[in-house]
Amino acid sequence: MVKYEFDVEFDIPITYPVTAPEIALPELDGKTAKMYRGGKICLSEHFKPLWARNTPKFGIAHAFALGLGPWMAVEIPDLIEKGIIQPKA
Repeated sequence: MVKYEFDVEFDIPITYPVTAPEIALPELDGKTAKMYRGGKICLSEHFKPLWARNTPKFGIAHAFALGLGPWMAVEIPDLIEKGIIQPKA
């Protein structure tokens, strides 16, 4: 069991809860193609339609569980395999 830790930032838009929060992992900025400048993760294709269908029932925890979780499940193992990120000591 190897532990990887990342700082997480999120911005709550002025139109929340109609618009989903933006989630960023600044430490991973520029290390994957599925990320915008500043470390913001790409949620547009899969998560934003889900958010739109479930507004206003969804909240910040949903954004982390259904947006960040699946993104990390795909991207982090790929970054580890390529040797781009290392475990925390």
